[in-house]
Amino acid sequence: MQTKIIVIWFFFLVFTFSKFSINAQEIPVKEKNSIRLMSYNINDVHGLDDKVDYQRIADVINNVRPDVIALQEIDSVDLLSRKTLMHPTYATSIDYDRGRHGVGVLSKEKPLSVKKIPLPGKGEDRILLIVEFELYYFGNVYFSLNEEDRVKSVEIIKNEAEKLLNQDKPFFLAGDMNDIPESKSQKEMNNFFTSLIPTKQFTFPADNPTKCIDYIYAYNEVGGWSLLTNRGVITEKEASNHRPIYADIRIHAEEDNIFRTKPYLQNPTGNGITISWLTNVPVHSWVEYGVDGNFDQTLQLYVDGQMNINNYHHKFRLENLKPGVAYSYRVYSKEMTVYEGYRKEFGKTAISDTYTFKIPSENSSDFTAVIFNDLHQRRNLIDLFTDLIADIDYDFVFFNGDNISDPRDEAQAVSALSYMNEMVNASSVPVFYIRGNHEIRNAYSIGLRDLLDYVDDKTYGAFNWGDTRFVMLDCGEDKDDSSPVYYGLNDFSGLRKDQAEFLKEEVISSDFKSASKRVLIHHIPVYGLNEDAYNPSLEMWGDILKYAQFDVSLHGHTHRFAYHPVGSLENNFPVVVGGGNNPESATLMVLEKKGDKMTLKVLDTNAKELLKLDF
Repeated sequence: MQTKIIVIWFFFLVFTFSKFSINAQEIPVKEKNSIRLMSYNINDVHGLDDKVDYQRIADVINNVRPDVIALQEIDSVDLLSRKTLMHPTYATSIDYDRGRHGVGVLSKEKPLSVKKIPLPGKGEDRILLIVEFELYYFGNVYFSLNEEDRVKSVEIIKNEAEKLLNQDKPFFLAGDMNDIPESKSQKEMNNFFTSLIPTKQFTFPADNPTKCIDYIYAYNEVGGWSLLTNRGVITEKEASNHRPIYADIRIHAEEDNIFRTKPYLQNPTGNGITISWLTNVPVHSWVEYGVDGNFDQTLQLYVDGQMNINNYHHKFRLENLKPGVAYSYRVYSKEMTVYEGYRKEFGKTAISDTYTFKIPSENSSDFTAVIFNDLHQRRNLIDLFTDLIADIDYDFVFFNGDNISDPRDEAQAVSALSYMNEMVNASSVPVFYIRGNHEIRNAYSIGLRDLLDYVDDKTYGAFNWGDTRFVMLDCGEDKDDSSPVYYGLNDFSGLRKDQAEFLKEEVISSDFKSASKRVLIHHIPVYGLNEDAYNPSLEMWGDILKYAQFDVSLHGHTHRFAYHPVGSLENNFPVVVGGGNNPESATLMVLEKKGDKMTLKVLDTNAKELLKLDF
């Protein structure tokens, strides 16, 4: 008896999972920056089991996740619109006592325009529905059962397609055309359109298909798009008497829409510099650069023998540059519209403006740097500072923490970063980004590494600008790692211990000792916090800093401008803390060195000088 039950249960499982694999076929994930087209004759929502089940049809659509779908033999798309969360567009071909009959389009994007064109149909009127979107047109048809009608319909479709040519958008057409590929109507279609679905994959009848009568076409006269690998007939046997079909395409970008950001310079250390930028589409990128206005050097990136392409983030490190020499550069990004094992296709190439930069020589003494803190990506504040620094000829920039505030996703971080980079002309002026406690909060905080290039790939470090030594530290969070708001996911105590070892080595290094001037910079000040404030950096770094020969240390975090002279807080060097994140309290620091003299100025948003120190 037990054996019989096991056998019955086994066959039940086989049947159940076989059925599941058919009805919930795994559809490949749509590539980023692609569009999924779909077509489905839903037979008035009648399945082969003669059940009317809107949810079953909606489940098929939701499983495929199209951007747009053409539906045939349907009396309304409103219910399916609600079940798929897509915009509905409907075209009636037949009105009768009990309702109507026609075609519909569901789309993730709201249509810009809709056009309905009658098609011939003996006994049953037919219609062509054309929906316009930002990048393309999408048509939907359900052809007559009469051959003469079908041939005439092709001629009408061709004429309508020609009318769209001046819009310079691709035109895709989907539907049930009630004819096999070898038919007169489909041969005529192929004179003007290209099938995106292999016509040897049959679509009807759904339970055991023997012929292809459902198609997705592209109009031949407009290019600017590519057909991707993911396409074909979906194995769905019950929901309708037709099987659904789909095709993924990519619309090519115009040159002016390839770049997402301008290039920005970072990490000008060790006779090298990093050029970063982002694109809206996957690309093949490279940098051309040289001296005296020439572009005689080209850098492309290879990783393990492969060119690093088909990506959106671009970070190129130029090495072995000549100190003190002005370089010109420009960046290139060519769209990769198809990247497959044995097929590559390319779109247009975007070329940046020409920019210049200079790597300081070791014996140079002069520079001007500007330092910002606690902008919290407030654009009104950034705009004020843009005007304030317009007349300052600065060589590099520090963003000293809490500038990209609580980055929840890449879009927010890139938007904030780009706006600040524009302010300081980071395409020609290198920028150092130092983390504050707000840069290390929220879901994209780790992702900032994709956008930033830290010195020696660490969020702390040291470098020389000429004969001045800069030491940058990362103070971590402003609460203990055990705080419940961190859920046990932080180890900034470990990071501070690592920096303590780094500091010990740094302050006795030859680079530090031989420097003409030495500047310490980090977000949360070690000296000057409230007595009840969390301050582990003082405990871990205090004994080292007590004897370190810095000329000045620069900070933010408290949102209150403060100056602490040597010895006022047991500090071995002057401590300057920048202001807050609104026009009334914000400050800008300008650090200038000429010869042996270094000067620090702190300005408010009205250019009023709050502090001037000479070293």
